[in-house]
Amino acid sequence: MEKNIYGYVRVSTREQNVERQLIALKKMGISQSKIFIDRQSGKDFRRPAYQKMIRRLKPGDAVVTKSIDRLGRNYEEIKEQWRMLTKEIGADIIIQDMPLLDTTKSRDLLGNFISDVVLQLLSFVAENERNNIRTRQAEGIEAAKQRGVRFGKPAIPVPENFSELYRRWEQGSININEFARLCNMGRSTMYKHIREYKRMCESVC
Repeated sequence: MEKNIYGYVRVSTREQNVERQLIALKKMGISQSKIFIDRQSGKDFRRPAYQKMIRRLKPGDAVVTKSIDRLGRNYEEIKEQWRMLTKEIGADIIIQDMPLLDTTKSRDLLGNFISDVVLQLLSFVAENERNNIRTRQAEGIEAAKQRGVRFGKPAIPVPENFSELYRRWEQGSININEFARLCNMGRSTMYKHIREYKRMCESVC
């Protein structure tokens, strides 16, 4: 039975370049037709190209990827996928940046033990770094808020004649679409300002 070697490439966004990973895979003689590329987060394995590759795998085939974080970033799911690929399907995995994570080199007890230990360590480091990034982002956002930085789209100010336009809308001389157009805002924003204006009026009455 012919054994196939497949390459797997992943980047987090469509804007990121896959060239570095492709070059590394092609140096191993892997053809473009056997390279699967996902452009999305590595938080789980619900990725179209990855799933398509898995469906093709047969015992004795191999999956090659540049680094462990290209495979994924979730510690528990990486371990589960590793077990499924090597134990259930009977395929090999080659992580190019980490020679110890190459199941084609040794399938004896010691080789499997070393591979499993290194995998668990690297998977933990990858997920821990992901958690650290989230923490740093949250801390940065909080610090920026304390400095007065505002996030999101800037609020659309109401025109000076809003109360007059509101009165005309309430009396039926203009409809909601006209009201929104005269205030230079969309309908959903318009209704939000109407609610705020009503609350303001009720509070001063």
